[in-house]
Amino acid sequence: MAPGSRPDLFALRRRPLGERLLDLGFQRTVVALAAVVGLLLLGILLTVVGGAREAIAQFGLSFLTTSNWDPVGGHYGAFTAIYGTLITSLLALLIAVPLGVGTAIFLTESFIPLAVRQVLGVMVELLAAIPSVVLGLWAIFVMEPFLRPLLGELHQLLGWLPWFSTEPQGPGIAPAVLILVVMILPIITAISRDSLQQVPVSLRQAAYGIGATRWGAILQVILPAGLSGITGGVMLALGRAMGETMAVTMIIGNSTNFTWSLLAPGNTISSMLANQFGEADGLQVSALMYAALVLMLLTLVVNLLAQQVVRRLSLKA
Repeated sequence: MAPGSRPDLFALRRRPLGERLLDLGFQRTVVALAAVVGLLLLGILLTVVGGAREAIAQFGLSFLTTSNWDPVGGHYGAFTAIYGTLITSLLALLIAVPLGVGTAIFLTESFIPLAVRQVLGVMVELLAAIPSVVLGLWAIFVMEPFLRPLLGELHQLLGWLPWFSTEPQGPGIAPAVLILVVMILPIITAISRDSLQQVPVSLRQAAYGIGATRWGAILQVILPAGLSGITGGVMLALGRAMGETMAVTMIIGNSTNFTWSLLAPGNTISSMLANQFGEADGLQVSALMYAALVLMLLTLVVNLLAQQVVRRLSLKA
């Protein structure tokens, strides 16, 4: 069929009955599967909202701005967990993005032999396959003891700042940030590498043809061309960091007392749910469901923002 011409509808209708029935069945199956996903998401949301109704009615928006979590007295505020979720995720992203994108550039460009790049790529993928509980154990027995003297020096130098005002005693927000970096680094690296590999060779050759250096071509041509995919990977990693449970629960300290310090024990919404839901009762269950609803809304905002950013970058490209 020539470009711009209309399809021959009569020819389509003259197809054998079996082919038409097969197409119709495939179409309805796809629609049904998509509807199942939507209904499942709606069911989860309604379940969480229904469980959180009592806490929403009693605490309202003050639940988001207060940090008093007292199951005995029946007073609940999730600001400590919300702060811990946001600060650990954003700081982990701030560290992991340069490392991940830089690693992707190293793996896609010809800085080292192809065989070595392939081995390093497999190692990055294997890092993503390590269970989070294993990473949590590694953080407790290896990473945190190694980092404690360094964090102590940081406290001595910058202790006058509220973010470093407490002396590190063990598990805390800072080790949780670093273990999140380890967990989201493979995601950013893998997606960034795939995005850079999809850049047409003609763009690279054109950049070199007008006299660009290797780093000039990378920074001014290759990276901008793959920016939409890289941004999508970064936002996906942010959503993973916000929802990570086991490794963060094992190393963050699980304290409900609010502090700005990154060196003190803290909490996240996911770790609070994992620690308390099994023994919760009455109003505490509703408060935990309220916190779960907040986490769902945060991840929803991240996903919507990612879609908008990727769409705008794709249009600019």
